[in-house]
Amino acid sequence: MLVTAIVFLLLLSVLVLVHELGHFLVAKKFGIKVEEFGWGFPPKLWGKKFGETEYTINLLPIGGFVKLYGEDEAGGGRISAGKSPVRKVKSGLERAFFTKPAWQRALVVLAGVIMNIFLAFAIFYVYFFISGFKTTLPLLTNHTFTNANQVNFNTENPDSVISYVMPGSPAESLEMSLPAEILEINGHMAGSREDVIKTVNNNKGKEMVITWKEILTNQTKTGTVTPRANPPKNEGALGVAFLPVTVVSYDTFGQKLTSGITYSYDLFAYTVSVMKSLVSVSVEQGTPAPVGEAVSGPVGIFNAVGDILQFPNIQERILNLLMLAGAMSISLAFFNVLPIPALDGGRLFFIVIEMVTGKKVNARFESLAHAIGFAFLMGLIILIIFSDIFKTLR
Repeated sequence: MLVTAIVFLLLLSVLVLVHELGHFLVAKKFGIKVEEFGWGFPPKLWGKKFGETEYTINLLPIGGFVKLYGEDEAGGGRISAGKSPVRKVKSGLERAFFTKPAWQRALVVLAGVIMNIFLAFAIFYVYFFISGFKTTLPLLTNHTFTNANQVNFNTENPDSVISYVMPGSPAESLEMSLPAEILEINGHMAGSREDVIKTVNNNKGKEMVITWKEILTNQTKTGTVTPRANPPKNEGALGVAFLPVTVVSYDTFGQKLTSGITYSYDLFAYTVSVMKSLVSVSVEQGTPAPVGEAVSGPVGIFNAVGDILQFPNIQERILNLLMLAGAMSISLAFFNVLPIPALDGGRLFFIVIEMVTGKKVNARFESLAHAIGFAFLMGLIILIIFSDIFKTLR
């Protein structure tokens, strides 16, 4: 549990600090005074001032912020907008955020999103370098990956390709690198997945010799396993699943050269497509359950990190942590650019209005909007946390 907590906090810290570093660096570039660089959301637990900037650690470790001189209070994670004008700057106007040209303020706001996008690129380049420029995903929706080779398994044809192993199951002891195709059982050709299931069920409680090919590495391995005579509900005797999966590989020099960028785009597009399908199902069924099952917050991510750290193979742990970090960085960039007050996209929305109309939005109104948006986001995060806890305890 302690190791999981440390890895989780390190993972979240890198994503947040890189994001906020983007705001920080661009603000400094344009001569804007940075009053506070905060990790987490208030109340403040610790703070230390270096130069003109106070660096703080706050109670809620699920985000971060950069507080700029001449910015509304909601910009520093504070909910109260106050009754007086929010941009009371008595001196140093030339270094205040709100006095800078709209295009500079827009770049400051967008810098965090851009940093997360580039971080995702870098993470996936490292991922593919380690994995041999191959990866696998559950095939939840039809999607063609850009500038890559793609093979789908367990779709229309009854492939005997294992795509998931239940934790604590007999198959876990085999330490398969998934997806893995079953080739032989007790020296005989395995056949289709129906044949595999039938053979396993006929050998419950008996030791079996299984030969499989790990698709990502193209390695063939053999191991012994004893199927359970009385397996838990919905797990099966061996504890494996033959879910549809897609294997994506980048084989040519050109494919490898762009893999980090194209995969980041494809993973984002793939996720959006899956979410659209889940929303449609939720609307048809009249329940938010399908979407709720797919959405995870801090607790869900913490549990995912814990599951990854249980993998017996160190390389598998590293690859899955990189995949999680890359996906989170993309999600953070996308979520932050949404036009919701208190998020980067909400601030950009008000700046765009100013650029189009030639007039600044009323400072008190904008601050109040960000404060309300911030309160809404905190409420949403709390709701997702409770949902994650409920899913964990089921």
